[in-house]
Amino acid sequence: MTENNKPTNFIRQIIEEDLASGKHSSIRTRFPPEPNGYLHIGHAKSIVLNFGVAEDYNGQCNLRFDDTNPHKEDEEYVEAIKDDVRWLGYQWAGQYFASDYFEQLYQFAVELIESGKAYVCDLNADQVREYRGTLTEPGKDSPFRDRSVEENLDLFKRMRAGEFEDGTRTLRARIDMASPNMNMRDPAIYRIRRGAVHHQTGDTWSIYPMYDFTHPISDALEGITHSLCTLEFEDHRPLYDWILDNITIPCHPRQIEFARLNLEYTVMSKRKLTQLVSEEHVEGWDDPRMPTIAGLRRRGYTPAAIRDFCNRIGVTKSDGTVEMSVLEASIREDLDRTAPRRMTVLDPLRVVITNYPEEQEEILQGPNHPKDESMGTRELKFARELWIDRADFREEANKKYKRLITGGEVRLRNAYTIICEKVIKDVSGEIKELQCTYDPNTLGKNPEGRKVRGVIHWVSALSGVPAEVRLYDRLFTVPAPDGDKDKPFQQFLNPESLTVCQAMLEPALAEAEPGERFQFEREGYFCLDTKAANAGELVFNRVVTLRDSWGKG
Repeated sequence: MTENNKPTNFIRQIIEEDLASGKHSSIRTRFPPEPNGYLHIGHAKSIVLNFGVAEDYNGQCNLRFDDTNPHKEDEEYVEAIKDDVRWLGYQWAGQYFASDYFEQLYQFAVELIESGKAYVCDLNADQVREYRGTLTEPGKDSPFRDRSVEENLDLFKRMRAGEFEDGTRTLRARIDMASPNMNMRDPAIYRIRRGAVHHQTGDTWSIYPMYDFTHPISDALEGITHSLCTLEFEDHRPLYDWILDNITIPCHPRQIEFARLNLEYTVMSKRKLTQLVSEEHVEGWDDPRMPTIAGLRRRGYTPAAIRDFCNRIGVTKSDGTVEMSVLEASIREDLDRTAPRRMTVLDPLRVVITNYPEEQEEILQGPNHPKDESMGTRELKFARELWIDRADFREEANKKYKRLITGGEVRLRNAYTIICEKVIKDVSGEIKELQCTYDPNTLGKNPEGRKVRGVIHWVSALSGVPAEVRLYDRLFTVPAPDGDKDKPFQQFLNPESLTVCQAMLEPALAEAEPGERFQFEREGYFCLDTKAANAGELVFNRVVTLRDSWGKG
């Protein structure tokens, strides 16, 4: 990215001011996901911001896993996150885990105890809530707040040794129970997780630090200059600063908050995404209907389209909801430039060209891309029997219908014109075959003296390839599925979010590579499903329609 087309936002302005003033000579950011699920499109915004800033200012960005909750985290998620970051086109300067710092975090907690700024509290969770107060009323001091330094050190050491049951004690910062900021009312900084097996440290630890304690110290230990967080952490910033101000650590990163991504027709809560998976509303974290990076990737989205989307929506301090059409526009524009064109018939109807030789198969040429001659051409096999899409024929229709009707003439894409002479039906009255004639003088030119209604696509019945085509649509029927407090978000799932077609494809598509993307002419953009392809099956996923069929509502 050049100087002239860098995105601009308030965070970049702060960074540029810090560099210009000499406050920092280099920039270091970090992307700190918790490995308790797969990343979603909201995380992509953070990835593009943190890695993009580091890239544009010749800095570095670390990948750090916030792995302080062993009950919910797993190595599977660690590897999936790394795959997603790499796939988006970024490489981290260093890979770290919060658990790398567990011993240092423990010693910093000891330092707070020794300075009288942390204490072991025996209140249970319900009692802590009761003592905490409300937004309008101050909290009450814990009866254990004034324990001696010696007693606190002894109890904390015994907590580490696993002497106490989960939930019986916490280590709390000693700040101000009357603070108007609830996060400053003696927050817990350590809790007991006895017997938990951590994916990095095993069963070494019986106590685990809280995120608000771990995060600022991890940032400082790594020399982060700008700690970029979403707006829900704005009220946590005083605690971030308090922790760093009260321990002996030389670096003090600056936390800056920005608005998280809210996207229409989906949910962005990792808890709710986990529910979709566990309740089997989707096939897994990489289901192409999911807003996860893995799901978008499998559906056929490109890294370039997602980066473009993140840059389009920008970085602001104001919460808002982005229309799904913005994301879809990014992938349409990318694939319009890059996707080769192919013909497929999603709902096949047999056509027999009665005046075409029975055994003949003619090789025609079709452009791979009508706007890019450098992409070349591919062979199309034309024969007596073809498939067309059932929606492209009506027995009779008004003049607005531009496809095939009985007695009417249309052009077959990159081939000849045909006229429907006869309709063959089965015993139930359903059309099973059209008998047509073709004009051999219309290859590459219009017929003389008559006007053709329109152009339709086709596939040779002799050489066409059968395949499954999955038409994916939006996962929910309403823009804000979790916006109704009286109804569960699952109630708004779209029953038509997946339609499966048994289609016929032009032969070239049988050679597609897993993940390869195409425009199916007149149908949309499609991608060869990676999971199915690796299992030897030919399955294509619809990435996006050719145009926005949802409009504004």
